[in-house]
Amino acid sequence: MSSLRMPQGHRSPFQTGASVLDLEIQQERSAALGAAGQRIEKALAALREFDASGADLALRPPILKEAATAVWYYFIQREACGVRDQRPAIAHYAIPREVLMRLGAS
Repeated sequence: MSSLRMPQGHRSPFQTGASVLDLEIQQERSAALGAAGQRIEKALAALREFDASGADLALRPPILKEAATAVWYYFIQREACGVRDQRPAIAHYAIPREVLMRLGAS
């Protein structure tokens, strides 16, 4: 007696609940990374605008802190997505050295 089974190459990648859950987790990670990317863009833009404005330097520390926090969260989210090398992100967003130094990087 022989049994028929579907060829291995034609199986749906979503046959198990675990694979569906893995996909949902990956989608959540991607969405969180996108949101963190938007936050870093806004925070760095605010820092650049402040620096260009010539405003009172006493007002700068909270803006710098927000930029550093946004970068830190972004790096954490990238690592959660399996991306360990932050150099491409540093170059892409042109993250100032001063912000990186607040994270303990140089």
